[in-house]
Amino acid sequence: MLVKLGYAAMSVRVKNASPSQTMTYAKFQRMQDREAAIKNLERISNSNLENCLRLLKHNYGHDISFFRLSSKLIPLANHEALLEWDYIKPLQENLRKIGEYAKQKRMRIDFHPDHFVVLNSLRPPVVKQSLKTLQMHGKLLQGMGIDRTHRCVLHVGGAYGNKEQALEKFIENWSLVPAGIQKMIMLENDDTTFSLKETLYLGEKLGIPVVFDLHHHMMNHDLEEWESHWERVVQTWEQSPLPIKMHISSSREGKNPRAHADFIDSNSFVSFLRHIRGSVPEIHCMIEAKQKDEALLQLMRDMTDKVGVEIIDGASFWVK
Repeated sequence: MLVKLGYAAMSVRVKNASPSQTMTYAKFQRMQDREAAIKNLERISNSNLENCLRLLKHNYGHDISFFRLSSKLIPLANHEALLEWDYIKPLQENLRKIGEYAKQKRMRIDFHPDHFVVLNSLRPPVVKQSLKTLQMHGKLLQGMGIDRTHRCVLHVGGAYGNKEQALEKFIENWSLVPAGIQKMIMLENDDTTFSLKETLYLGEKLGIPVVFDLHHHMMNHDLEEWESHWERVVQTWEQSPLPIKMHISSSREGKNPRAHADFIDSNSFVSFLRHIRGSVPEIHCMIEAKQKDEALLQLMRDMTDKVGVEIIDGASFWVK
């Protein structure tokens, strides 16, 4: 089984390369020249994209071919006071460069929109804003020339006092989601509300791939063992052009076990991989750790002495 590692959004190694520089609406309002204020937003956005390209080049130097782009690339992109702003046009050149580089180096890039994207909300304005945010992600991928299929990970949303009804609300609201946005979506089990079993219910019913988060499952599993559901997770990816994806993280020591640690517990990770060996030919594991790319590189160092692991390069290995 081939295992490829990735990390999310930012590097701790590459300095001054934040892809999430921002401007608040309060600051935007204080600028008397609206046109100049929009130009400033465009300058920040292009700087974020240029830093994304720097990170991809850094990743290529370390054999990392799997990366989550920041969802904060364009400040105020969907703000109600800036609906006339065509934010893609001034970013086209940098978007094209990112997409061309990713395709040339055969990199998998995707997004994980923030927690305020809630498709099962009981409030229509929240659903509407969620769709706008997803459409923004779609425009970014389109500008990069990247196939949008299965490039955005979402959580199911809120329970609103009745999880069964909340799941049905997701199904009801799914009909409001344009087909081009539906094809972008992957669903992830979360650490407080919707378990793997509940997320699989939606994934199977609606034909959405399920991204298994092992740490979330340990925090929220309804007394269900993940092993009993793994084959179902795999089956949700059968129609995807991409290999199965999962999230890995470890609990930070202290009062809140849900918080992500700086690094990954390699023993637990290898134990998981040995359990699933033979179930898939290839799996892509997104590291969610405070130390970002350093956590990935440390995990690869930890892998060198594991029985049954054969290192391929700086970010991938075989599990025999």
